[in-house]
Amino acid sequence: MTVQSKNIPYGKILSAQDIGNIIRATRKAQGATQAEFAALCGVGVRFLSELENGKPTAELGKVLAVIQSLGLELSLQPRGWQSSGPRMAEGD
Repeated sequence: MTVQSKNIPYGKILSAQDIGNIIRATRKAQGATQAEFAALCGVGVRFLSELENGKPTAELGKVLAVIQSLGLELSLQPRGWQSSGPRMAEGD
């Protein structure tokens, strides 16, 4: 299933609510209910609901499992860093 990126608020993450918004939009774009998706991720519906609502104390390991199950990846970079596209590691 193809997810329409125009409906998903990708971009800079500044809060737990930003993560929740992306997770909710991606889940809905994939056509899954919270119950269906929670079962797929191995988390409870309550956890997923709280995550989508921006709970700042959500367990990091579970958050990462949900992100991965959605087919998303999380990366960190220094502030102000601009990517010029994919880079190959030295020696590749």
